[in-house]
Amino acid sequence: MSVTEFTKRLLTYRLSLIHLKEIGLEDVYSHLLARETGYSAALVRKDFSRINVKGKRRGGYEIDAILEAIDEYFGDDKVNKVVLVGMGNIGRAIAQYKDFEKQNIRIVAAFDIDPAKQRKKFTIPVYNLDDCLTTIDKNEIDAAIIAVPAISAQMVCDRLIRCGIKGILNFAPVNLKVPDDVYVSNVSLSDELRRVIYHATQKTD
Repeated sequence: MSVTEFTKRLLTYRLSLIHLKEIGLEDVYSHLLARETGYSAALVRKDFSRINVKGKRRGGYEIDAILEAIDEYFGDDKVNKVVLVGMGNIGRAIAQYKDFEKQNIRIVAAFDIDPAKQRKKFTIPVYNLDDCLTTIDKNEIDAAIIAVPAISAQMVCDRLIRCGIKGILNFAPVNLKVPDDVYVSNVSLSDELRRVIYHATQKTD
């Protein structure tokens, strides 16, 4: 079973469970969550078993118990620190995103080659990239966000890896080359929008 697909499903469950909780539900059955997420009820139960979530005697699961188990699996019971490279439009938007705090994610620092951005006051401190090793080592950081132009993305990626980073969320429009022990998730807003437009404009018989 692919760990990547498993973690993707867990986060899909989490989003649906938060919605169900907001509308007043305390318990959920696997078939309801299957309908909400598009997965099979059997797969839902199998995934819950994998994170040690047990159903109630009369059937169903406690929503709070599932959310707690998912958060624990992802380490959300503690503060997860990350760094951000690039304080352009996308970088600034990421730095100001408030929902990270709800997920116990904290961007502790950003890096940018522009001295003006290093002097300007943002919600997080902005340093020269030369300071990344000290910052990453001091805060024991394993993950980073890259939001720089494509031309410099691989160089930034290589430098972060040398500083000990093992996970990268990449917003640069380029496929990064990394060692097998480093995980990269590429986010292309234009590609995602192209997919949406393509499927929206397809005519059905």
